Order: sequence, then C-alpha cells, then structure tokens
Amino acid sequence: MKKLILVRHAKSSWEHQVTDHERPLNERGFQDANLVSNNLNLDGLKPDLILCSDSVRTITTASIFTSNLNIDESKVIFKPELYDFTGGNLVNAIKNCDDTVGSLMLFGHNHAITSFVNTYGHIYIDNVPTCGVVVIGFLINKWKDLNKGKTIKTVFPRDLRS
Repeated sequence: MKKLILVRHAKSSWEHQVTDHERPLNERGFQDANLVSNNLNLDGLKPDLILCSDSVRTITTASIFTSNLNIDESKVIFKPELYDFTGGNLVNAIKNCDDTVGSLMLFGHNHAITSFVNTYGHIYIDNVPTCGVVVIGFLINKWKDLNKGKTIKTVFPRDLRS
C-alpha cells in the first residue's frame, strides 16, 4: 500500500509587488500552516519523501510542516514542474516516484490538488482550501500503477479553529 499526503500551500499575500511565483505567505498562512502541521504531528505522520513546488509560498509552507513534524529537510525535493495548476505535472511526479517510497508528501497548488483528490480519492471535495491536507491510500506496489484510491483523512484549517 502507498500513502499520499497532499498539501495545498497556505494562504499567500497579495500585498507585495512580486510575480505569482514569488508571493509569500500572509499572517493567516503562517498561522494555518502551524495549526494544521501541529495537528498532523499528533497523528505521527512521517513521509519517506516530500516533493514540493519551488514557489515561495509552497517552500515556506513545507518548511513549517517539516519543522513542526520533525522531518529531516533532506527528504524534501523541490520540483519546478510542480508549479502546476492543471495537475498533469503533479500526476507525472507521483507516477515517477521511486517505489521504495511508501509514504509521499506533496506540496502544491490549486486547481491541481483539488482535481487530483477528486480523480484519485473516493470522496468528492468541492475545493481543497489553502493549507488543506488530504491523505489518500492506494492498494498498489508501484507508483506508476496509480489508480483510484481511498481518501483516508482530510484536515482543513477551518475545522481546527476554535
């Protein structure tokens, strides 16, 4: 069985005069990334590998998660092709993952994340929110055999706020 932990980057700021690729997180983005990653820490999630878009907002989100989950940053690989909004590159990155990886965490962007979870998970999600996490399990031995899996867990910031 393979496990995929998909994370949409946290809320970004529109206050800066930068390209979309360079947009940083806003204050709520930092708060949500800490809130969600600390909640995941309670579940003991430990991915074997982390793939991450190379945008500023995904790198920052991944950094907060790895710090709070005590994951060695050497497990993180930044992939420019994951700066993907349609999902084709996201699917290719997953299918090309080494089969020794049992648990893969991926930080990316919407619409790619929502499209993926609705194509490969068994629960329809209208929109994976910023800093939303969806965990999907697959009854496969090789990532290239990716097919419909089971949505195991969703963690969205709004569900954790008191």
